[in-house]
Amino acid sequence: MAVYGDKKHWWLRNKKIVDKYMKEARNLISSQDPNDVKSALNLIESALSLSPRYELALELKARSLLYLRRFNDVADMLQDYIPSLKLAFSGEDSGIGSSEISSSRESVKLLNDLPSHYDSSFKCFSVSDLKKKVVAGLSKNCNEQGQWRYLVLGQACCHLGLMEDAMVLLQTGKRLATAAFRRQSICLSDDSFILFSSGDGNSSPPSSVVVSSSSQPRSLTESESVAHVLSHIKLLLRRRAAALAALDAGLYSESIRHFSKILDSRRGAPKGFVAGCFMHRASAYRSAGRIAESIADCNKTLALDPSCLQALETRAALLESVRCFPDSLHDLEHLKLLYNSILRDRKLPGPVWKRHNVRYREIPGKLCVLTSKIQQLKQKIANGEIGNVDYYALMGIKRDCSRSELDRAYLLLNLKHKPERSMSFIDRFELTDDEEELDSVKDRARMSTLLLYRLIQKGYAVVTSNITTEQAAEKQRKSVAAETPIRAGNTNVVKGVFCRDLTVVGSLIARTGFNQPIPVKYEALSC
Repeated sequence: MAVYGDKKHWWLRNKKIVDKYMKEARNLISSQDPNDVKSALNLIESALSLSPRYELALELKARSLLYLRRFNDVADMLQDYIPSLKLAFSGEDSGIGSSEISSSRESVKLLNDLPSHYDSSFKCFSVSDLKKKVVAGLSKNCNEQGQWRYLVLGQACCHLGLMEDAMVLLQTGKRLATAAFRRQSICLSDDSFILFSSGDGNSSPPSSVVVSSSSQPRSLTESESVAHVLSHIKLLLRRRAAALAALDAGLYSESIRHFSKILDSRRGAPKGFVAGCFMHRASAYRSAGRIAESIADCNKTLALDPSCLQALETRAALLESVRCFPDSLHDLEHLKLLYNSILRDRKLPGPVWKRHNVRYREIPGKLCVLTSKIQQLKQKIANGEIGNVDYYALMGIKRDCSRSELDRAYLLLNLKHKPERSMSFIDRFELTDDEEELDSVKDRARMSTLLLYRLIQKGYAVVTSNITTEQAAEKQRKSVAAETPIRAGNTNVVKGVFCRDLTVVGSLIARTGFNQPIPVKYEALSC
């Protein structure tokens, strides 16, 4: 009995400590000051170290991370509830073949297994299938796991660019919250309300904190904020679907127009979603033959996501197509380093929930092809093929273009790709963590933009010199061609006069009686 009493005393002591931590954390969170929320996170971590499955502590932690805009931490914390991960990791056609990651996915409870014939892919999956999987898991999960996960994780996925997951989670969470509120509305008094998310789109501290009606209410409740986020997600997905459909149909100008609506919109979009749209628009520009614009979009993609394999591969191919071999070799070497790091770590770069357009099992074959490609480029550079850049293809002009056409093309490229102008896209996407990320994005964008701008400037100088040389040569040819008929006309006049003089002399000799024959070679006198 003494042992039992000691154990009970130890359990009660831990419970009191946890309750104390949670009370202090609530008080700090209610101030809504970021520094206080960070301090509250430390207290919540201490409480979770004593009680790892304490539901209220988990909710407070997730909502505090969301309020601090630490969306990566929210996704890492609740990654087992991201619907697309279950689709991506079911079956052998997984995007990542890592045994460690596969074992960590065994704890996924939200979604059921897919049929064996389903072809999972990072590029495309059905939103309706996601919704069915989520709804199918509600009956056995909502009571024991909490409904707050759907709303918190849905908002985090939206800010991370996982739009399909965000839409499914937010719709499900909104439906569950509405049903729960209907069941509990009878028990709520008129003098209480729940503190929801802030009106500027950021998530406030937990909705479980209840305050009196004398406090200043928020401009938007959590349900209203979720409704606004959902409408924005649906708009972005509709525009992207239209752009991809036009790209698949070969309507490149139409596809570029739809992607530009997303990228040039005044309302910011998540960084991950923007990077994907830049990459798709780069493909459309490339198919339309607009090399400079395609390289610029690849630069922006790599500024937002330095480990984007598709952007590096596409930019290297574009630079090689215009015979800019040193820059193409630099990108291929960078791509090779990423492939080697993937094989070393046995996983694709970034967190497990990040989407890629390549599967882990494809990396060894791609690395072999890439190695041979690098050797070919090195051989070309060793042979001296480094100064014959095709600036005509880079600027999108014909080889027989006029000076006015060159000036028009250069003016458009110069206005569009000036470093200060082309970096304005940074102001139109949402940052996820801190200001250091913004500085690194600006540095990468500035460097790549400056390289492209200098390449365009050099191309304009070279093409201008070529056109000037061709115009001078053409002018000389015209002057020579104009002088040739004059010389030919003067020669005919002299020959005619000479022949007439010979005829007159012959007639005079005949009149004076000189009848001796004169040997004449007529072929020499013929006119």
